[in-house]
Amino acid sequence: MTWICFLAGLALLAIALGIAQHHLGTYMARVFTSDKDTRVETWCYRVMGVNPRAGQTWKSYARAVLAFSFCGVVFLYALQRLQPWLPWSLGKGSVNPAVSFNTAISFVTNTNWQAYSPEATLGHFVQLAGLCVQNFVSAATGIAIAVALIRGFVGHGEHTIGNFWVDLTRCTLRILMLIAAVAAFLLIAGGAVQNFTGFLHVTGVAGGNQVIPGGPVASQEAIKELGTNGGGFFNGNSSHPFENPQPWTNMLEIFLILLIPFSLPRTFGKMVEDVRQGRAILAAMVVLFTVNLCAMAAAEFSGHGTAARLAGAAMEGKEQRFGLAQSVLFANSTTMTSTGAVDSMHDSFTAIGGMFTLLNMMLGEISPGGVGSGLYGMLVIAVIAVFIAGLLVGRTPEYLGKKIGPREMKLSALYILVMPTLVLCGVALSLAVPGLRSSVNTSIANPGEHGLSELVYAFTSAANNNGSAFAGLDASTNWLCAALGAAMLLGRFVPIILILALSGALVEREPVPVTAGTLPTHNALFTTLIVFTAILVTALVFFPVLTLGPLAEGLI
Repeated sequence: MTWICFLAGLALLAIALGIAQHHLGTYMARVFTSDKDTRVETWCYRVMGVNPRAGQTWKSYARAVLAFSFCGVVFLYALQRLQPWLPWSLGKGSVNPAVSFNTAISFVTNTNWQAYSPEATLGHFVQLAGLCVQNFVSAATGIAIAVALIRGFVGHGEHTIGNFWVDLTRCTLRILMLIAAVAAFLLIAGGAVQNFTGFLHVTGVAGGNQVIPGGPVASQEAIKELGTNGGGFFNGNSSHPFENPQPWTNMLEIFLILLIPFSLPRTFGKMVEDVRQGRAILAAMVVLFTVNLCAMAAAEFSGHGTAARLAGAAMEGKEQRFGLAQSVLFANSTTMTSTGAVDSMHDSFTAIGGMFTLLNMMLGEISPGGVGSGLYGMLVIAVIAVFIAGLLVGRTPEYLGKKIGPREMKLSALYILVMPTLVLCGVALSLAVPGLRSSVNTSIANPGEHGLSELVYAFTSAANNNGSAFAGLDASTNWLCAALGAAMLLGRFVPIILILALSGALVEREPVPVTAGTLPTHNALFTTLIVFTAILVTALVFFPVLTLGPLAEGLI
């Protein structure tokens, strides 16, 4: 019965996504190629002092991204520190500096790692003006970077890759706000909370007192999933009934998580004027997603090594209202993208099931990945795959008519190395420095092999801008707040700079004609090569740390 429910839910999701991604992908391509601005957009450009017709080089584009994000970090940090003097603070005090720093970076980088209990820490004003706003603009920034890279492939000997302020504004107003508004109404219809009340004190049936929190939950929940953000209004995240009331709202949230990442390959195909290229990228994403999902489902449905095996499944930590099938589907979706939202506790998955949540992120979250970041990550894998194929046949590698030279390969290689370097160095420092190790050991509730997994998961989640966690780790210590904050910051913006530099290098190249020796990049063979390259890169980088389990007793 569990497999039947799982396959039925997967089939329904696939049909909905298959229809939606076709139309949304086409629509997004029109948004980013249109030369017309709406009245609201024109007003926004005037306020910002932006000329929407002025293109930017990759360096100017990167400076705009960094400046905008820096202002976002400062603004969100200030909101948390000044919370007692803000309206709708609900009587809550200032957030301590370490957690404020970590949270500001977390939401600006689209990570939404939460080292605090939201309903006990933040008032409605900080939730709305701080966290919710960043949910929109951080997602829009990721999509803008992906579009800038696509323009690198489309350009013919040019020097500009678009205008960041135009891309940011159009993505926010024409895409994210429209879909999020519809999603919020659906969540409200399903029972999600949307109000501005504080804490409601009630007397229960048994006579006990209970405090029920309220707030503008549905509006934040919609963009939380749509923008692959993941930060919950409540500490329970999407397992909280006020955020995720019913089984159908759970499926709606999974749909929102996957909608834009699976639609962007069609946007890519439309913008390069060859939809077959987009289908090849989409097929690679679907293959990786489906294989990992089925492997995770097999592990959880068998329940090996758990007391719940007699009941036919490992139900510890799973969402009882939705069942095991939807819990597994949500977990795979949130770790295959950069969402990080949870409706079940990954820390309580079986050993193999938990391993796949970790491996999903170690793949670089490219199947389908976060909004924007999944597409540009997969395009980097495609560039590397083309290079490998070129070496095998002795030809200069080409992708979409652009020769892949030393500069493009160096940038692609550096992009691939950023995330593993942050993860491995963060874990190594935490365990190698005696003072830091003692601090980390006090933060881990499960010493030994599982404790090592919790630490590796935390740095993998931060460096990938995912935000989910193995819940046995207390990440509110000064060291982990600082280290994970640095991992989130570098894991977001160093790859973005490299992607923009790659776009700048590609846009300056003139396209070369297709010949009989040109590698086709729109067929099943190339899709297979992309999948193989993604797995190979991950295995070579992370296999050593995944074999450290037997040594964990001496470290943690």
